[in-house]
Amino acid sequence: QMELEALRSIYEGDGCFRELSPVSFQYRIGENGDPKAFLIEVSWPETYPQTAPVISMDAFFNNTIPSAIKRNILDKLMVEVEANLGTAMTYTLFEYAKDNKELFMENQPVNTVTSVSNSIAIGTPDVPASKKKDKKEQLSKTQKRKLADKTDHKGELPRGWNWVDVIK
Repeated sequence: QMELEALRSIYEGDGCFRELSPVSFQYRIGENGDPKAFLIEVSWPETYPQTAPVISMDAFFNNTIPSAIKRNILDKLMVEVEANLGTAMTYTLFEYAKDNKELFMENQPVNTVTSVSNSIAIGTPDVPASKKKDKKEQLSKTQKRKLADKTDHKGELPRGWNWVDVIK
């Protein structure tokens, strides 16, 4: 209970921290657009902190990370868990992961996310869209004057401008 209250007060307002339940927490290491960012999920078993918490990286956010790098991160976190067994360690694990983010993700290929966005950008032709915007219908002075006489101060046609008079 004390660790739960401490985590809530420490990470209050932190967008990276999420409390999934009173015994399960997620923390995003790195910024949202960062290709080397990853998400750690820590769940407390009944006998926590005497037993190790369950640490997972199975979140959808981590899909771009190869399984070898995930295994490496989990192994290093488990070493930290063994060192802190018997004490409240969730905050320590999150901070350890933040401090060693570059070390954990040094073998992570950076171009995995950018290659997807490049293929999407290549497939959409930008040139014809800009040509359509450039070509504008040219009106003569008399056409502009007639249009200005028909419209109000907002440039809108008055109500009923295209109504047909049935009696005539």
